[in-house]
Amino acid sequence: MPAVPMHEKRIHTRFDKTFLVVVGSEIYGDSYAIARNVSASGILVEMSYAPPLGTVVTVHFQHPRDEDLLDELVVRAEVKHHHYLNFTGSGEAASTRAIGMRFLEFVDAGDRISPERLH
Repeated sequence: MPAVPMHEKRIHTRFDKTFLVVVGSEIYGDSYAIARNVSASGILVEMSYAPPLGTVVTVHFQHPRDEDLLDELVVRAEVKHHHYLNFTGSGEAASTRAIGMRFLEFVDAGDRISPERLH
């Protein structure tokens, strides 16, 4: 049977790479997350919790340059989708959450996030 051709419906190209990011919210605090499928319009983030749909969060892409220098890109994003992924590995069931976010605006990185705020 011949393969059915798949047509990409996305407007923006995705950058299929994983990044460690910090997702911040005034209500839920700041936490580490894994960002995937970054595009010009949004991102998919694996997180330990799922902020409600419509929640606006900040996503901090951080890269330490030197001991005391940190390159940081900060974007405000709206939670648009919740994804719950179940899978097996090594014979054991596992699961994770992923949140689809739409970028709203890039903001000034400002001050570094205090380690006490991270969970």
